Amino acid sequence: MTAFFDCSDPASANNCYMIESNYFTDNEDLQLQFDSLISWEPIVQEIEHGFADAAEYKKTSDERLAMAPSSTEEAVEYYRTILEALGEMMGKEVAPRSAEMDRIGLKYENGKVTYPEAQDYCFDELRKAGLMPFAFSRRYGGLSMPVTAQSMALEIAARADASFSLAYGNANVAEIVARYGSEEMIDEWIPKWAAGDISCAMALTEPNYGSDLPNVQTRAVKDEKGTWRITGAKRFITHASGYHKAPCVILTLARTGSPTSGARGLSFFLVESKHVEIAGIERKMGLHCSPTCEVVYDNAPAHLIGEEGLGLLRYSMGMMNSARLVIAAQSLGIAESARFEARKYAHERIQFGKPIEEIPAVRKMLDRMDAESAGMRALLLEASRTIDMYMWRKEHLTKHEGLPEKQAKKDEQVRKWEKLADLFTPLSKYYISEMCVSIAYDAVQIHGGAGFTEDYDVSRIYRDSRITTIYEGTTQLQIVAAIGGVTAGMAQNGFLRSYIEEEMAGFTPSSTLRTLFEMFEANAELYRSIEDSETKARYASEAVESAARFLLGMLMERSLVKTPEDRRPAREQLLDHLHEESIALLSANRARLELATKRAARKSPAAVA
Repeated sequence: MTAFFDCSDPASANNCYMIESNYFTDNEDLQLQFDSLISWEPIVQEIEHGFADAAEYKKTSDERLAMAPSSTEEAVEYYRTILEALGEMMGKEVAPRSAEMDRIGLKYENGKVTYPEAQDYCFDELRKAGLMPFAFSRRYGGLSMPVTAQSMALEIAARADASFSLAYGNANVAEIVARYGSEEMIDEWIPKWAAGDISCAMALTEPNYGSDLPNVQTRAVKDEKGTWRITGAKRFITHASGYHKAPCVILTLARTGSPTSGARGLSFFLVESKHVEIAGIERKMGLHCSPTCEVVYDNAPAHLIGEEGLGLLRYSMGMMNSARLVIAAQSLGIAESARFEARKYAHERIQFGKPIEEIPAVRKMLDRMDAESAGMRALLLEASRTIDMYMWRKEHLTKHEGLPEKQAKKDEQVRKWEKLADLFTPLSKYYISEMCVSIAYDAVQIHGGAGFTEDYDVSRIYRDSRITTIYEGTTQLQIVAAIGGVTAGMAQNGFLRSYIEEEMAGFTPSSTLRTLFEMFEANAELYRSIEDSETKARYASEAVESAARFLLGMLMERSLVKTPEDRRPAREQLLDHLHEESIALLSANRARLELATKRAARKSPAAVA
């Protein structure tokens, strides 16, 4: 039988615990992206609107604006400072406690959820450090970080502990209030969220309605005093119980129209957790320190967010890209945790007189992990860029230039980047979450029998990975969300084709990448040619996966232009591994799509006749 490390033996105990380091500075690919590959200038220009806050600070000395940058260089250095501080906290405070937090887990009694002491400590340390409110404006005590930097922060947090990362980021869900709430609501609640005095939850799902949100039945009515009152139940609501010293404010989707009014009869509300009952928490495979709550509303007082009837159509759906990206970033963080732990174990584990990392079959798995990690990050940060490029411009047009939202959405740049974001975010969530599970699976395999025990963090990492393909929309729903962008986008004058042509004009594509583009183009055309709707729905995943794999290769090749000379050979090697896998996958997808077109042809009325 294979011998295991004895975690109780001081001589080998260090092999059994997560790596302790700065989770920002120890990640070479993350550093490369931050320092060399990301084009910060256009992102900073969009979020800072000509550095208006810095100019205002010079005039008014408003302390809320004291940290506002006056140049792109200052902004980037500010983001680096935050990410380094977060990397230190997550890698040296949270990660060493993650096994303990997972083992102790949550306690639920009489409607109250209690957390492990170690988790309370970590939460308090992050709150005191001011590292939590990354999505809020500095005018309300937030960090005013672009989505690109936010994605990096979420990756770092999830690498330390996927469960705790949800506590770290939950207050930022309230960004929806900052965007659509009244001035009075924003002034009252956003500073409390930014300070960590209250936490936040998003309550959409009901016991009988998961992703079928247009049929939500939780009811909101006005009482005789004009106060909204909500009655109903929500299920699978993360952190609805509040957190430690931070009670929760639950953003709740409820029906204000008739029971059959569909999406147009739904509105969005702010509800304090003291007015609801936490009827229970789920016992889960993973995420043992993140409460997934059942919430009961019994005539609970509520505050309407924005306009009645726009709760799903504008507010919830408007935040969908951000929600998908959060889980994509979390998925990358979990995958990175698995990758780093697998590399450490393979380096230290001796079999047949040598480290197992020298065994070709193991080396192949580690190489795949490294290549996929770089590809996943490239895809995540490109999706983040698309959101940054439309969201902040649209906000400027509506909040600073006074344009109605409908008119702002007609702006040429807003339209371009929003279309790309609507494709890249479900594509990223689908691809990165699926690859997260695959990498965690391989990490357990590399650990051998030890990986199947709870003595090693990789067991917890694997359990935590499994939810990523499910929540915030399953993989199958992400494919449904992405397929229209793939087919319409690859039309002769489609937005995706235009984006690809524009990006590839900035570098000299390899012959392999050109081949991949031809294969992707052919697969998209094969899919588009399927006339039978049932067959078409069945094979959407082949078209979407083909798009994802081509875009990974394109983004990685594009990055070579900015990669420092001494780093280029290593990056080219990662790219070779990705291209090899992509050629195989697109070939397989073509074979399936060719069979699908034949199957669909046999179903056509002409064939039957």
